[in-house]
Amino acid sequence: MNKPLKFLVILSIVLVSGALINAKKNTKTENKETVKTDTIANHKCKSLSYEIKALKIPDGINFAGEHVPVEQNDVKERLDRELLVNTYWQSNGLLMFKRANKYFPIIEPILAKNGIPDDFKYLAVIESGLQNVTSPARATGFWQILKGTGKEYGLEINTNVDERYHLEKATQVACDYFKKSKKRLGTWTLAAAAYNAGNYGISKRLKAQKVDNYYDLLLGQETSRYILRIVATKEIMKHPKKYGFVFDQEDLYNLEATATVEVDTVITNIAAFAQKFGTNYKTLKIHNPWLREKNLNNASRKKYYIKLPQ
Repeated sequence: MNKPLKFLVILSIVLVSGALINAKKNTKTENKETVKTDTIANHKCKSLSYEIKALKIPDGINFAGEHVPVEQNDVKERLDRELLVNTYWQSNGLLMFKRANKYFPIIEPILAKNGIPDDFKYLAVIESGLQNVTSPARATGFWQILKGTGKEYGLEINTNVDERYHLEKATQVACDYFKKSKKRLGTWTLAAAAYNAGNYGISKRLKAQKVDNYYDLLLGQETSRYILRIVATKEIMKHPKKYGFVFDQEDLYNLEATATVEVDTVITNIAAFAQKFGTNYKTLKIHNPWLREKNLNNASRKKYYIKLPQ
């Protein structure tokens, strides 16, 4: 083969090979783009399946058997706000269901024993999320009781023992407050509002504005929302599936069974005390959060009842 012909053959082979390689690369790129496009489309379809829906205001809604006048536009809008906020704050909502299963069985019989409507348990939900928390104003525990109020109603409150963290005793104090407010203000709705704004504060506003019920009062934002938050929480927690909350009974929290030990002496070391009963410091403090230090002073030889896991 002469040199010019050989050169042309080699050049032809190089050109054809290059064309084939480029075609293969382009095919791979197109395939990748197709997969990418399909993935984005599928993702969009999945995203569109989640809808934020407007909520219908339920008929016959009430607090403690007292009518909530949703026929008033401002009341309807305020309730709608609380339903939306509490429905679409899903993580917080699920936690409320979980904790309620654990703590409502303690709260409910104390309310019933005192003649307090069962709806007041939802007040504890909005006050603390059913946790032993402390507010910026230093209100403490599930029922967010101020130090002065707690002492006025007979709770022991000091650096060593703080019974605002004692759920049963704090619930009893809340009941005493509700009964006093109901007697003074006339309705359970106003009694609940007074838990937020105080008996004097509610009485003063009723007199100044010449009205006799909560829904006709012009109030600051916190107290204005207060009753509607309780009502919305009640509605959602009574009808979880209606508001999109799905869970099994096994998903909920449960209260651990305990036995009670009576103590009327000083406990110099709570960790050592716990060990004597087959438990540890952390577990004892979880069941008795009202014990605030590593010891129990008890110079007065008062009787305390300490819960221990069975």
